[in-house]
Amino acid sequence: MSHKLTGVEWVVDAAGCDTGKLRCLTAIQDACDQIIADLDLKVVGTPQSHQFPEPGGVTLLYLLSESHLAAHTYPEHGIATFNLYCCRRRNDWAWQQHLSILLSAQHVNVRSFDRGDLTASTRWADPVHTRTMR
Repeated sequence: MSHKLTGVEWVVDAAGCDTGKLRCLTAIQDACDQIIADLDLKVVGTPQSHQFPEPGGVTLLYLLSESHLAAHTYPEHGIATFNLYCCRRRNDWAWQQHLSILLSAQHVNVRSFDRGDLTASTRWADPVHTRTMR
């Protein structure tokens, strides 16, 4: 069986963020818009968003011709999370640098995964990894 990479996915957690920015829909939209512009991604339709009542955060979802970008904020924990999936390889985005400026993030954890690589995904069946995922 032939395996072909179908894209790359970034899962990003930013902590120690400015809680005011995490409650501000415009601030999170600006961060997402910068990601989209810098990586030359194409938005399909109108991004969807939801602002939770105080003291809650925001959720945004962008449908991209390349796949999707989702953002969720948790002001009560000072955390913003991002998930970007692209069907084609892209240059890495300087998540730490940009999110420290845009959201005043103190710590940024970036994980990226090649998608469609079935040889790499078999590790998820390993019981050790399954336990650590819970």
